[in-house]
Amino acid sequence: MKIVLLSGGSGKRLWPLSNDARSKQFLKILENENGKLQSMVQRVWEQLKQTDLCRSTLIATSNSQVEMLRSQLNDEIEIIVEPTKRDTFPAISLASTYLYTKKNTNEDEVIAILPVDPFVEANFFNRVKDLEDVINHHQADLALIGVLPTYPSEKYGYIVPEKTNSSNVIKVKGFTEKPNEIKANELLSQGALWNCGVFAFRLGYIIKMLKERNIPVQYEELLKQYNKLPRISFDYEIVENTKNIVALSYEGYWKDLGTWNTLTDEMATNQIGKGVISGDSLNTHLINELDIPVTVLGISNAVIVASPDGILVSDKEKSPKIKEFVRDFNDRPMYEERRWGWYKVLDYEKQNDNKEVLTKKIVIKAGANLSYQYHLARKETWTITKGKGIFALNGKLHVVQAGDVLQIKVGDKHAIKAITDLEMVEVQFGSQLIDEDVIRLYTNWTEIEEFCSNKNFAN
Repeated sequence: MKIVLLSGGSGKRLWPLSNDARSKQFLKILENENGKLQSMVQRVWEQLKQTDLCRSTLIATSNSQVEMLRSQLNDEIEIIVEPTKRDTFPAISLASTYLYTKKNTNEDEVIAILPVDPFVEANFFNRVKDLEDVINHHQADLALIGVLPTYPSEKYGYIVPEKTNSSNVIKVKGFTEKPNEIKANELLSQGALWNCGVFAFRLGYIIKMLKERNIPVQYEELLKQYNKLPRISFDYEIVENTKNIVALSYEGYWKDLGTWNTLTDEMATNQIGKGVISGDSLNTHLINELDIPVTVLGISNAVIVASPDGILVSDKEKSPKIKEFVRDFNDRPMYEERRWGWYKVLDYEKQNDNKEVLTKKIVIKAGANLSYQYHLARKETWTITKGKGIFALNGKLHVVQAGDVLQIKVGDKHAIKAITDLEMVEVQFGSQLIDEDVIRLYTNWTEIEEFCSNKNFAN
């Protein structure tokens, strides 16, 4: 069995920490067994290791999340990159063609699709393993996992059963999306399960569905036509149009941590970052990514979140509504994790002559490097504030350390590698401070060293 984790979304219900580059699954606010902060995706990856499923797992994601995944999972997992953001049907189609033509996966192989961020116990993934036997022994087109409800929730979709046999495999009659409480109670009496977005199929079933829709089943060809695929979920396009569906129930702990009130329930501490919460501020959580302290006095049942992207102060029960208020917030992310480390925007200014000035703090992990690149519309000044590294400039290599100031002109080819953890302040100045003005030549440091011959090494 192959497992495909779907990693997408902008996670605006967890604003201001989450954005297009750092969705909810990447927020490091949960504790692992060693008391170290980790993200949802890191937690799931550890659980896949515990159940010996990691070696058969891939992640399908958008281009904007690749750097974050490589940073948090250390390049341990194979990544399938969507050219543009669509929805779950295009994403699963692309992953299926990747397995079919790039990995030569047999059409009879069972493929399990999971969200990248379920908050579950490790034995949930043992239940995922059972999907393979269910597909093979019951000749089903699709097999799902549904969670045994603990209350009549209006937040989740429901899998409605037709009947349950002695092997605890449920024949699925249909689905109900986020019912009101009266309908939810009725569904519970029928033995309905919460739909947790996990399903499995034989690879050949999806390949057949793609052929019927005249969608390419060759991975490279589908990449070229990806932006022509409909923006539709896999549930609407495939699941609801499939008759032969069965489901397994899962009776362990499961929770969707998609809002601040549900996420803070699972935090081991009520405070992360600088600040003070007074003793009479009951059931209040503070998460502060800024370098200035936040003081909370006499405010109970609240979540206070401060980041370079904004500040949220909300009653916990009202916090799920945040998405309505920040829907039109499309400013550039002020904080991003990358494969080499992270950066935080310190200041941005647009001057009267249409010139822009952007100031960043950049932290590069020891052994990592920025790519060898140049710009056509901006110059940069790098001030090394901590650590030691090797600076590449126009084919020459230089050792640099704290206190050095590096000038990069328009068109200069440049890169830097951290010998120790390296911190610097970068000031960009130009007419267009955009990602499209980054022309990358090499990303691998070995290639950069080969380009910059040893005879050009200078101290």
